[in-house]
Amino acid sequence: MALAFSGSYLFTITIIHLLPDVLSNSSGYGVGYWVLAGFFLQLILELFSHGVEHGHMHHHEDRVGSLPFLLLGSLFVHSFLEGSILVEHRYGTADQGHHSNDNFYLVLLGITLHHIPAAFALMSVLLSRLENLRKAFLWLLIFALGSPLGIAFSNTILAQEAPDGLVYTALTGLVAGNFLHISTTILFESSPDHHFNRNKLVATLLGLVLAILSDFI
Repeated sequence: MALAFSGSYLFTITIIHLLPDVLSNSSGYGVGYWVLAGFFLQLILELFSHGVEHGHMHHHEDRVGSLPFLLLGSLFVHSFLEGSILVEHRYGTADQGHHSNDNFYLVLLGITLHHIPAAFALMSVLLSRLENLRKAFLWLLIFALGSPLGIAFSNTILAQEAPDGLVYTALTGLVAGNFLHISTTILFESSPDHHFNRNKLVATLLGLVLAILSDFI
């Protein structure tokens, strides 16, 4: 149920916040191509992460004592890209007729909800490989630091670029494509063989309603 809720919430904020934001600020930088690139980039990353972003593993080969470097690397790239779009000045101010930074916190909440099951899935992989809680936790920090480093990158190194600049357009398009892939995969996988599951349907609708209502608060 938690996965269905997070997938629904992530999909909704992508449709009603991320895509309108990047389309309105794209200045003709071919945002549709960046969204497509993000969608298929996530497909490539999952060849190495095996679906940890969805909160579970598609397949799992235990090799005790070894570190899944490709998995950690792909998750770090994914996490860094998500953090890189969390730049406060991109999301409007009260003077522009918006709730100040509302979208910023909505997207932040979506990323957080999506990272919680991913962190549990990654921790289970690390524990099975390392058989040491302390070492597994230290490597989990690599994933945990990805988004904060992305935020620091965009809010410092890219702070002088205009909100409608090419770099921000590319980053937001890539992340929107990532989110579309992850959220739709979660929603499809939460109903295998299209079997009806009332609890998962309720969780999906709750995620949808929360994301929509938060737009009016």
